[in-house]
Amino acid sequence: MSASPIPVAPLAEEETLSLGERAYRRLRDGIVQGTLRPGSRISERSMAHALGISAQPVREALRRLEQDGMVVTLPRRGTVVAEIGPERLAELGRIRAALEGVAAALAAERMSGEDLAELARIVRRMRSATAAADAEALAELNERFHAILQGATGNLFLVKSLEALRAYDDLGRLRALGSTPKDMPKALREHAGILAALRARDPALAEARMRHHVLRSLTTNGVLAPARQGR
Repeated sequence: MSASPIPVAPLAEEETLSLGERAYRRLRDGIVQGTLRPGSRISERSMAHALGISAQPVREALRRLEQDGMVVTLPRRGTVVAEIGPERLAELGRIRAALEGVAAALAAERMSGEDLAELARIVRRMRSATAAADAEALAELNERFHAILQGATGNLFLVKSLEALRAYDDLGRLRALGSTPKDMPKALREHAGILAALRARDPALAEARMRHHVLRSLTTNGVLAPARQGR
């Protein structure tokens, strides 16, 4: 005898997160969006009052942000938002490109048929969004593509490391020159090429194509300087 369905709506993602995770995301977004400016002091008590929670989740969030390098603790000043200059963003961008490449190599070996089929659907939707020059839809699809690929690695350390770098990616994008519609077909071809390498179960090719994609994107957005041409 099957159990009767319970007439209760499922929890939204925000409702399933701990207070510490919510505080972390709120503070991280404030830093990325510039609401919390570099050098500004973050008081545990004041922030807890502003968020309507106790100081403990804020303390937990600040500890994580310090591990991420987004805040620092200074003598006689307490916790302040870190200064993140162009050189730092470029350095972290290169690290992300390397880790994304490793993720693609692992995914080529481990990705399920279901995940490959989902990536194919995403690429088809990217093609439609590219034709319509729908930058917002492309951004969402790009995030979904990378999230599925990274999840397929089964490597929690790698996934968490890339999550920690995501805020810097967002920060770099906000400060960047920005992509233009003419860049969209390049990204589409790159995602299709990565998918082809994953389908071929070719780790080396998947890694190379992913690294190229991330580095090209960072260069297009002005985070990385264009590579010097050989003489």
